[in-house]
Amino acid sequence: MVAASPAPVVRFACADDADAIGRIHVVSWRAAYVNVLPGDYLAGLSITDRQRAWRRWFIASHRSARVLVVADGETVVGFACVGASRDDDAAAATGELQSIYLDPAKWGLGLGRLLHAEALATLRRDGYRRATLWVLDGNAVARRFYERAGWTEDGATKVDTIGSSPPLKEVRYLRAL
Repeated sequence: MVAASPAPVVRFACADDADAIGRIHVVSWRAAYVNVLPGDYLAGLSITDRQRAWRRWFIASHRSARVLVVADGETVVGFACVGASRDDDAAAATGELQSIYLDPAKWGLGLGRLLHAEALATLRRDGYRRATLWVLDGNAVARRFYERAGWTEDGATKVDTIGSSPPLKEVRYLRAL
């Protein structure tokens, strides 16, 4: 008889998760932004540097977000950051899904939906009544994910550059919690 695999678990991240988060951060960017960001920029992303940055973040005493991870068995395969909205025009009680990334090898298995649901539940428990997020206009996969999860564009846009990229348009999404 084959033992059943343990169900995926979403939990708050700890310092021991920094290396897994750093790796996921880079590999998910390389997969998600392949047609959005310059290839040389994506190729130049360093897993080691990102892991080091996450280790420093966990050491910092003043953190601007809460980080959740989804673990498939013992392996962290995704993470999300949530906190207060960073937008100047945010209404009171507005939180933000600041980021959500999943190992591309785990896309399409429901783990992103599980992580997303717990991220929103965390914002609700923290007292937020609505949430926003920013997504690159050209990231059609992410936009479909958010729209299926009940997010709608609220009309706000901004332009940013990442590395050597041309200006990148971001659109803001909003949803009630």
